[in-house]
Amino acid sequence: MKKPDSGSENYSKKSNEMKTLALYSIKGGVGKTAAAVNLSWLSSGPDSPVLLCDLDPQGASSYYFRVRASKKFTGEKFLRGHKKIYDNIRATDFENLDLLPSDFSFRNLDIELSEEKKPLRKLRKNLLEIGENYRHLIFDCPPNLTLLSESVFSASDIILVPVIPTTLSIRTYNQLTGFFESNGLESSKILAFFSMVEMKKKMHRDIVTELQGTPGFLRSMIPYSSDIEKMGIYRSPLTALRPASPSSKAYLALWEELRSRME
Repeated sequence: MKKPDSGSENYSKKSNEMKTLALYSIKGGVGKTAAAVNLSWLSSGPDSPVLLCDLDPQGASSYYFRVRASKKFTGEKFLRGHKKIYDNIRATDFENLDLLPSDFSFRNLDIELSEEKKPLRKLRKNLLEIGENYRHLIFDCPPNLTLLSESVFSASDIILVPVIPTTLSIRTYNQLTGFFESNGLESSKILAFFSMVEMKKKMHRDIVTELQGTPGFLRSMIPYSSDIEKMGIYRSPLTALRPASPSSKAYLALWEELRSRME
């Protein structure tokens, strides 16, 4: 399978401005980081450079790309903006795909943001300063609902939410949309997709049948797959390592559907 031309002339004309995409879920263990890593690779190209920002203190995206943050790089320095961010961006093994690695000190970003005069604007301001170098900024976010999360919501054009087709995962999705509505946020930014789907399970089949393609839910879905789990062994996007696998094709379909929304 050939990698899609994410930076095609047609796409460039329709989408000259930087687009920000957040992979986010209140619930952990839903395939968020795997999606962030694979979509980052699929969306990168000669005319479409990508910066993946690993905001999760666990640093799973950084681990997948074999990148470590400098020992001098902390959450406090990240919030200082422009130069501190630039100095800590690292190239990955993949052309046109850079990474801002996570540091365990990112667990304190909420505390540091709370000390800012305008915390919800801080992240957007910092990232706009570096946006001219990238077509897409992709955030791999920690699984919680905090001040950092709200800052990401403000800075993002699309909030992409992986949802396992189970009762609890649907509940957390509803909690997120409820939070947006009760706080006057743009709920139209939220796009959900089904993740870790096992169609042999009746509950999965029923929930997918009910919600797939409805407003707020994309049609593309990612299967539960041992190939995706093995990304932690190979430390590479599955879409780059095994592009012909069913899971890679599912990520490609997700990216194509997402790209059409961004255009």
